[in-house]
Amino acid sequence: MSSASNVLPQGAGYGSAQGLRPGIGLFFSAFMLLLTAMQARYTPFSPRNSEEFSSASRSVKPGLIASGIVSAWTWAATLASIPICPKGISGPWWYGAGATIQASVLLFAMLAAKLKLNAPYAHTWLEIVGARWGKVAHLVFMFFGLATNIIVSSMLILGGSATVTDLTGMSTLAACFLIPLGVVIYVIVGGMRSTLLCDYTHTTVLFAIILTFVFTVYATSPKIGSPKRMHELLETVASSSPVPGNAHGSYVTMRSKDGLIFGVINIIGNFATIFTDQAYWQRAIASRPGTTVKAYLLGGLAWFAIPFTFATTLGLSAVALRGDPDMRTLSAADVSAGLPAAAAASALMGSSGAAALLVLLFLAVTSATSAELIAVSSLLTYDVYKKYINPNATDNQLLQMGHYMVGFYGLVMALAGLIFYFIGVSMGWLYTFMGVILGSGVVPIALCITWSKANKWGCIIGSLAGFAAGLIAWLVTTSALYGGAINVTVQNFPMLAGNLASIGLGGIIATVTSIIWPDNFDFEITRAINNPYVAFTNSGEAKDQDKNEGDEIERKEVATSPSVNGSTVAAEEQEELDPLKLKAAFRFAAWSSLGLLLVLIILIPLPLFFAQTIYGVAGYSAWVIIGIIWTFTSAFSVVFYPLWESREALSQIGRGIIKDIFVNGSGRYVPPLKSSPA
Repeated sequence: MSSASNVLPQGAGYGSAQGLRPGIGLFFSAFMLLLTAMQARYTPFSPRNSEEFSSASRSVKPGLIASGIVSAWTWAATLASIPICPKGISGPWWYGAGATIQASVLLFAMLAAKLKLNAPYAHTWLEIVGARWGKVAHLVFMFFGLATNIIVSSMLILGGSATVTDLTGMSTLAACFLIPLGVVIYVIVGGMRSTLLCDYTHTTVLFAIILTFVFTVYATSPKIGSPKRMHELLETVASSSPVPGNAHGSYVTMRSKDGLIFGVINIIGNFATIFTDQAYWQRAIASRPGTTVKAYLLGGLAWFAIPFTFATTLGLSAVALRGDPDMRTLSAADVSAGLPAAAAASALMGSSGAAALLVLLFLAVTSATSAELIAVSSLLTYDVYKKYINPNATDNQLLQMGHYMVGFYGLVMALAGLIFYFIGVSMGWLYTFMGVILGSGVVPIALCITWSKANKWGCIIGSLAGFAAGLIAWLVTTSALYGGAINVTVQNFPMLAGNLASIGLGGIIATVTSIIWPDNFDFEITRAINNPYVAFTNSGEAKDQDKNEGDEIERKEVATSPSVNGSTVAAEEQEELDPLKLKAAFRFAAWSSLGLLLVLIILIPLPLFFAQTIYGVAGYSAWVIIGIIWTFTSAFSVVFYPLWESREALSQIGRGIIKDIFVNGSGRYVPPLKSSPA
């Protein structure tokens, strides 16, 4: 990368990547530590127990969960505009719609409702797999879970380090290690609730910066300044360099062959990362039972505005400004590394644009990083340490192990990003390849959580066979189309073949075997996991047997006394776990999901694709305005709504601070005294 592209000094890179000198990372980490200290002092929630550390006591309201979904799902790839340059306006739509339907609107809102119904006290999705299908299944699906976290973490590190290096000239090696450093600190101190507070802060600044770029590009920039001028520039570029596979080579059309292929790859790949990533299950677990579905639907619809509007702004600006003296030429490798947005921001706003993008990228990477850290910490704590090493671990031991695993995984993700960088794997290639590796686990995991008749061995074999099929399809297609060469550049048809083979074969085997040889599982077993009303112990793990009878699970369930029940669990929580209400929430999620699926994936893009419509100035202006309105609506729903629903907690913290100012120590939260029985 030429030094000419380094529009910011190296110190800005080190400052944002976690502050070898005072910078964004150091400031933000200190800010999050302050919020955590205030939470522990002035509210009943202290990160000094394992339940609060890993799941925020399962008490988080929907607005904050929605904000967390938006933040955690805004990866470096989301902001790097990877799918945009070669595909025009179809790229933003397929990226946003293809990731929205499963992240929050389609199946995951449904799965979240089923999670609360069938395993309301589980810490991880793997705990459910282990309780239902035993050790073999637990280990097989643990591979998919941890592989997901490593792939996602590597994309975060690769995208973040590439952009920081491009803008500042900072060493990529240093960026890979410094990016996770400050995040590890505040996640260890604050746990899951700290992560959600971090998400909210990130989301607030994220929307502010995105809207700044939007109004710069479409209102004030002398280089573009209006949708009409953007349309003219895009048509000028298309006249000299038409887009292969697009209607008349235009950038302002949904008729894009590569865009449609990318859309399919995007849908499958994101199904894989959502369904197998503990980070998204973690938010469902932390959410209050009665509002889980609402949180995921709200978060998904709010998130759509980010890739759609941001990519329609900076992604298309990178195309429109080709030939501008301030816009450097981007190679295919630069696009795959996620640099179009950085180049466009620098060309439009100089060093201030580069600095704003650097902050934006820092927010996206650190927020998603914090989600991955707490997710892997939970998996390693509950599904490795507690399950296989120390089944009788105390709460303090679990909390301590959670802290260790956050630090351990921070080092792992830095090393993984560095390894992929040195072997020449880009963020763009990883993004399109993830469905090949992970797609086969999607249907088996969904069946495990939702369907009592899901066949254990069919789901295990389906996930493994789909994994192998995906790799074989990718290798064979790559070799056949590219002269026998196997390389790691972004290729549409090999990725499409691998993604379809992986999710298709895995889903077919799991579903067909479950129909032919259905199991008859009782979800009361998974409802007993960590249930505070039930003293639940395994006198042995789920034992795999050679015969077809299935697994024998020896359990003791001892109901706690009424006095313990009454003092331990609030009546509100009991009411929210009412099976009738949770089933109603599931039905609402299902109908909402199907309706939004039809709109986002079929009714809007496909007619426009087959009609080969090329937008004029008016059509393109309407497209841009819809994105801006959606962005404002999203910002209100995930920035202001969480403040409103947390007004009582904020008031409580404010009163505590005022009391401490006047009488030191008087503001600390004191639990109410329990009334003695008559």
